[in-house]
Amino acid sequence: MRDDVLAVYLTFPDEASAEHLARVLVARRLAACVNLMPGARSFYRWEGAVTADVEVLAVAKTRAGRLDALVAAVREEHPFDLPCVVAYPAAGGDAAYLDWVRSETRAEATDEGERGQPPSDA
Repeated sequence: MRDDVLAVYLTFPDEASAEHLARVLVARRLAACVNLMPGARSFYRWEGAVTADVEVLAVAKTRAGRLDALVAAVREEHPFDLPCVVAYPAAGGDAAYLDWVRSETRAEATDEGERGQPPSDA
């Protein structure tokens, strides 16, 4: 179960904070890849009022065994008091891509030789 691949949904107030955290997660091997999607409109209730904002959505691909550390890093680095962090299991997918995610999120992997190259659409 620790090797199960997850897609982690995140939101950010702006591209700068999203890019910063994406780079942190990949550098620390907490995510193999993070996709950023600016321009999302979010509607939510916060402190008793309905609010609407434009946010940046992010999807980080990781292993279940790295999720707790990923959540901790998001809480440490994210500008929101209560960041959106929701993990979804990958029910399937391309076996080679899922293996790449597993490989890139192993803490013991090195930069020389154990890392594969991401698929072009990672």
